[in-house]
Amino acid sequence: MQLLFRWLLRFAAGLILLSVLGLGLIYFLAAQSLPDYDKEIALPGLLAPVEIVRDNANVPHIFGSYGASDEDVYFGLGYAHAQDRLWQMTVLRRTAKGRLSEIFGSRTVPVDTLVRRLDIYRLAQQSVSAQTPEAMTALQAYSAGVNARLQEINDDALGRGAPEMFLFNVPMAPWQPADSIALMKLMALKLSGHMQEEILRARVSLALPDPERLRDILPDAPGKGIAALPEYAALFPSLNRHAAATAPFPDLPLMPVAPRGQAGASNAWAAAPNRSAAGGTLLANDPHLELTAPGIWYLARLELGTGGIIGATIPGIPAVLTGRSDLMGWGVTSSYMDDQDLFIEQLNPENPEEYLTPNGYKRFETRPSIINIKDETPVTLTLRWTDNGPVLPRSLFNLGSITPPGHVISLGWTGLSPQDTSVSAALALMRANSVEEAIEIGEGFIAPSQNITLADRNSIALKTVGAIPARDARHQSQGRLPSQGWRAENRWLGRAPYAANPEFVEPVGGILGNTNNKLLDRPFPNHVSFEWGDTQRINRWQRLMQDRQVHTRDSFIEAQLDTVSYTARTLLPLIGADLWFTGEAAAEGTRERQRQIALSLLSEWNGEMNEHLPEPLIYAAWVRALQKRLITDDLGPLEAEFKHVDPLFLERVYRNVQGAAEWCDVRQSAPRETCTDIARLALDDALIWIEETYGTALESLRWGDAHQATQNHEVLGEVPFLRVFLNITQSTSGGDNTLQRGRTSGEAPTPFHNVHAAGYRGVYDFADPDSSVFILSTGQSGHFLSRHYDDMSQLWRRGEYIPMSLDEDLARAAAVGITRLLPVN
Repeated sequence: MQLLFRWLLRFAAGLILLSVLGLGLIYFLAAQSLPDYDKEIALPGLLAPVEIVRDNANVPHIFGSYGASDEDVYFGLGYAHAQDRLWQMTVLRRTAKGRLSEIFGSRTVPVDTLVRRLDIYRLAQQSVSAQTPEAMTALQAYSAGVNARLQEINDDALGRGAPEMFLFNVPMAPWQPADSIALMKLMALKLSGHMQEEILRARVSLALPDPERLRDILPDAPGKGIAALPEYAALFPSLNRHAAATAPFPDLPLMPVAPRGQAGASNAWAAAPNRSAAGGTLLANDPHLELTAPGIWYLARLELGTGGIIGATIPGIPAVLTGRSDLMGWGVTSSYMDDQDLFIEQLNPENPEEYLTPNGYKRFETRPSIINIKDETPVTLTLRWTDNGPVLPRSLFNLGSITPPGHVISLGWTGLSPQDTSVSAALALMRANSVEEAIEIGEGFIAPSQNITLADRNSIALKTVGAIPARDARHQSQGRLPSQGWRAENRWLGRAPYAANPEFVEPVGGILGNTNNKLLDRPFPNHVSFEWGDTQRINRWQRLMQDRQVHTRDSFIEAQLDTVSYTARTLLPLIGADLWFTGEAAAEGTRERQRQIALSLLSEWNGEMNEHLPEPLIYAAWVRALQKRLITDDLGPLEAEFKHVDPLFLERVYRNVQGAAEWCDVRQSAPRETCTDIARLALDDALIWIEETYGTALESLRWGDAHQATQNHEVLGEVPFLRVFLNITQSTSGGDNTLQRGRTSGEAPTPFHNVHAAGYRGVYDFADPDSSVFILSTGQSGHFLSRHYDDMSQLWRRGEYIPMSLDEDLARAAAVGITRLLPVN
């Protein structure tokens, strides 16, 4: 027995030793790719020496030699991006090329199929010739900087540049200018949501027994009414009216098309000198995107010949996309411009290689494309294009459910331009010294469409940039539903004049801003959009801006971090109107007692979505259960597409706008239910779910336990053990409709996880520019062993910022390293 025990002990000790050695080897290999920020290195491609000063937050301040060209500064930015975010750049480029399946296998074939059919990378290559000479110089120098880092990794065996490279055999081709343009197009695809809206509107139109109810479940933003649209089934009578209730939006890894409600969102606002306590302009910006680790943003300072530029970049793109110089600041918000249309193309019944046009049948433009798949047989696609755009596969996004027999669907999108000058415009914007100059530069943006909020030393402005499709006033669906592609009135007429893009300069009130809200009300076809990203946050923003005669940097920060839900304050009095303080106190432990406690808590709540309070969780669970009860009866399986509560829908129902209270009656039941009945049942549903998930003590609930920001590694975030080191999770305040927006997942079992939020926040004060501040939600590094992988995350969660200064001495004073890049002699 003792002998057996000794051998078991030796075996256990051996296993422990092997585990320690294995972990040590993994750490050693992973640590090889940690960048050395304090070094001097000679690199090919440089014209003069460059210094990259890493401040104490690891923000690179990139200085060229005095009197030298800006090329070397862009070289330095490319080198810094590749030092810190090489894996992220690799995945983004492979996504834009449709080559993910070469390393990830069959799971990503649908993603590659979509991107290949859109032909994003070929369009980027064609757009290279459209760039300005200045932009080409920057793109080439940036590419040289990335490639110099790649060469250094290979020459010095620096752990393949990123730990992920050991898990995936990823050959890294040299970076090219077309790669950066392709990444801009990829971002445009991520930020465009009108295709998803058209698909859903068509599916709901087919599924609803009463088409009049479409205006309730997919309501228009408040404002002037919109003329009636045709029923989708009337446009295509051969469709099965209820066939659209099929599978929900696919959850595919690295899919660049966001689910409905999770395309771009953002806040930005500015104050003129007469509304600023210090007498200088103010600007705040917090763009909202999917939360990931590392985040999409990367902070950098570039010292160009025209002066210093500091702000947020995207690795792979050599431009500060939101930031400031000494003279001007710019912030971006998603404009929600209607830049996408779906077209139903009729096939020639005698020749499926032809489709109908206003002038008769025409052959598709076709080209083969091979997708190589790891460990599997390659797939050959036949890419097809019509005059309206590329043909999309029926298998994606439930397109098959809205496509009549003998037809296919094509996509019109401004991002498909082969003469896309958006990168040139972004590079030129950094050099603008005034609002007027910046607005003029904005004409070069094609996609994505953004609202750019501007502030120079004396004035403020907001301009929508990006190409607006010119549409015919006779368009059958006004771009809100897939339309008949063979009818001339449905086809695009080119690009609308840039002057038609919304523009607001030096407003009389001295304040302007955008929360993705409806900007203006113009009749079709000059409407800009029918779908807007916000109808709620704008109300709270207006209140905060008008509460003060003058603003400061700190009051703008306070507004960015505001967590009061205007939506909760509006909806709770409506849905609980007949439930508050009714009946005698119920016995402890009963369902009625739990309902009374919940209602009592909500009745005294001010609508603040604070992570430490129970009321936000009770409210969020209630309205989620309420919407589910209201729509499941009518929409059936299609209910799964409505993952987030639409406040306008609930308000229409509980105010009975145009008969919307009809949703409260359960059609399959004999009794006629009232809206009060449904509200009571939904509250019980919510309380049961809360008890099963968090316990019965309602007063002890914490919203932050449910509303955790989940910043997951996009590739390895679901892998056991690894996710402990790679994912960044933290309790957060805010919600779907607060200025400090934390968009919830809407997916069981964690429907309130915060998955889409402000990965970057910045506030710029031009009375004292170096007092400006910014922050990321994660950190600068993409390497999980780096202390800069998540060092900003807790600051971000607490609503803190770091200095956004162009003071060189300040950057050097606490530098974590200074890298000197020297030209090869």
